Amino acid sequence: MDIVTAVILILHLLVSGVLILLVLLHSGKDGGVSDMFGGGFGPASQSTVVEKNLDRLTIIAGLVFTATTVTLVLLWT
Repeated sequence: MDIVTAVILILHLLVSGVLILLVLLHSGKDGGVSDMFGGGFGPASQSTVVEKNLDRLTIIAGLVFTATTVTLVLLWT
């Protein structure tokens, strides 16, 4: 295993942990952990800035996870 593969593998492991945490922070039907950080006050409330930023971070983490997965597959084949 060369140094590039090792670095990408470490990045992949870190991003997968971050992605799990970000998904768990999303609110469900009755709210979630994101309500602690300024989430809505009921089912009719609008999305807050925190929820929009959480969505953006989750999408970015998902894209990085996908990129590292594809890169690792290409390097190991």
